[in-house]
Amino acid sequence: MKYTKKHKAIILLSDGTIFHGKSIGKEGSAFGEICFNTGATGYQEVITDPSYFGQLMVATTAHLGNYGTHKDEVESDAIQIAGLICKNFSYNYSRPAADASLEEFLEKDNLFTVSDVDTRALVSYIRDNGAMNAVISTEVDNIENLKKQLAEVPEMEGLELASKVSTKEAYFVGDENATYRVSALDLGIKKNILRNLAKKDVYIKVFPYDATFEQMDAFKPDGFFISNGPGDPEPLKSAITLTQEIMKQNRPLFGICLGHQIIALANGISTYKMNNGHRGINHPVKNLITGKGEITSQNHGFAINREEAENHPDIEITHVHLNDNTVAGLRMKSKNVFSVQYHPEASPGPNDANYLFDQFIENIKNK
Repeated sequence: MKYTKKHKAIILLSDGTIFHGKSIGKEGSAFGEICFNTGATGYQEVITDPSYFGQLMVATTAHLGNYGTHKDEVESDAIQIAGLICKNFSYNYSRPAADASLEEFLEKDNLFTVSDVDTRALVSYIRDNGAMNAVISTEVDNIENLKKQLAEVPEMEGLELASKVSTKEAYFVGDENATYRVSALDLGIKKNILRNLAKKDVYIKVFPYDATFEQMDAFKPDGFFISNGPGDPEPLKSAITLTQEIMKQNRPLFGICLGHQIIALANGISTYKMNNGHRGINHPVKNLITGKGEITSQNHGFAINREEAENHPDIEITHVHLNDNTVAGLRMKSKNVFSVQYHPEASPGPNDANYLFDQFIENIKNK
């Protein structure tokens, strides 16, 4: 076992609060909005999820890295988080199927990581005071300069980030001879969403975040999909306009996470930034149509206005989050449109909500 020197590090929050830890492997600084994920597994999928782009992610599980990494357990082609914060970091792993350590995986993208942090205290502070910008750094004797740099970091509210993670060129996924064709808008799409659609006998063409209805419709799709992604949904004017055109044509449409928020905005329902968001793989949701409960995977810092959704004549709330009664799903009464705020494809997480992909296919069949 090699000896690894750890440098002193700090987590400096924008309100001036400081937590202490030690860096993993490298020195430097990383800036972003701090958030936390409550999942006890799935760290590799989480840190490669484009919805986390630009965020400093706190892992609440006590040990990180103990089962290593695997080349197939990624949700995009790169690490998306701005930095990683944990309690205990394992340099060694015991899973036979793993092909690299977490340290090696992080080093490929030069990700700055801080361990030996009192993550229980840090998460408790975020829960009480809300998500905010922060910096993780080994410049422990340069606090005032770090504060000045941190003050220049833009707030997440009003920040458009989909363009940073979306594909630059359209591409295809699945069997071109599949029964169904779907045009997907990539706002930060996860690989497992595409896998789940392909498993349902769907051939998908994935389009950049600013694609027009005409471009997506030229694929002659049977349905449309709007993906998850990072940042504030309100600045995504082209996606909102696209969604309104899809609805106007009454075409089958399914949205997940950021896509759910875009569908709400396209219907005149506002969104808001949450105190600390939902991020984890054990979030309880109730399906109001069936009365059944679901344990879900979630990752979002914005939500839609429930009162406006309840008062909208053409919107039915289909799912609610049981911890705080936020809207977790909706459908339009007069259109072939539905969406959920959580991740039915999971990865990581339970498979309680896989039926939503079947529901999308049924909507396509009945269009």
